[in-house]
Amino acid sequence: MKKKVFVGISGGVDSAVAAHLLKTQGYELTGVFMKNWSGEDYGITDECPWEEDLQESIRVCKHLKIEHRTYNFEKEYRKHVMDYFFKQYQLGNTPNPDILCNKYIKFNAFLEKAVSEGADYIATGHYARTEEGNLFLSADREKDQTYFLSRLGSNQLEKTLFPLGRLTKDKTRQIAKSIDLPNAKRKDSQGICFVGKIELRDFLEQKIKPRKGKIVDIDSGKEIGDHRGVWFYTEGQRKGIQVGGSPKPYFVAQKDSERNILYVALGKENPALWKKDIKLAAVKAISGHIGDIFDKGQKLTARIRHRGKLIPIEGFTGINNSLPVIHLSEAAWSPSPGQFLAFYKNDKCLGSGVITGDVTSK
Repeated sequence: MKKKVFVGISGGVDSAVAAHLLKTQGYELTGVFMKNWSGEDYGITDECPWEEDLQESIRVCKHLKIEHRTYNFEKEYRKHVMDYFFKQYQLGNTPNPDILCNKYIKFNAFLEKAVSEGADYIATGHYARTEEGNLFLSADREKDQTYFLSRLGSNQLEKTLFPLGRLTKDKTRQIAKSIDLPNAKRKDSQGICFVGKIELRDFLEQKIKPRKGKIVDIDSGKEIGDHRGVWFYTEGQRKGIQVGGSPKPYFVAQKDSERNILYVALGKENPALWKKDIKLAAVKAISGHIGDIFDKGQKLTARIRHRGKLIPIEGFTGINNSLPVIHLSEAAWSPSPGQFLAFYKNDKCLGSGVITGDVTSK
């Protein structure tokens, strides 16, 4: 009997080509559109692209001659992604909703429902490779999405197929064109996972009210302006600070959410913006125990953002505590508390941890 695969069809070209490749490999396919967000709870339905995405998803499945289904995970998305998103910003952190969406929605809620309806595997259009429950870098290093998948577990990956893992994005586009996919020329989606491209500050103000505070130069300690609330800024941000009259631009270096003070640093090369030692919380291994990650005999690298440089790790301290510190071989640009640091050994992703606010400069 053919293995049954439920493939997430988002309406984009990547998931469409992934479905095509699986069909040519002989799998019995069902295309699934996940309705995770409509914007109804926040009064911004006009900016939500879900209806257009759904129609594209249906068109793709008709073109490929496969069954199409729609799953509604709005309740789960609101609970596990959006509630966390707003809570972290209220704490002064910068969360990564795409990573949480993958962990709780695409590879949990979707996986469980698909299996309950007869699927042997699920599949997505992510650029990554998986083998025996392990996660590996994509052949296209520029497009690689393992960072976004670094919170998954081996039990999820064992039931997942990534057909694009050995392709480049250019090759994916070529395949889409060669089989006349209706969305072959559609642009890649941008912005928050399933929410789309929005004005972040306006979005946050749906739940977080502005409160005036001081902007302070982190080197001189002098007050140089004011802001509407530290929650609307992220470390490393340059635009939107609205402090002028300096020879170089200011960047957000640190946030004091309790006192509502925004600390800024002059010039991108300012040491306050570069970190070699990064404290983590909630470290999670994809397979095995987190102690396997902290084996001092391993040569590991770290990535602190999607498409970020893989930086060699010199060592670890505080391993027996709940908040280990990762020592990098070179300073990384502006690690933001609330974001994730992913661990790699060669081309294998081992897991990740959440960056905390306690980091030291170079």
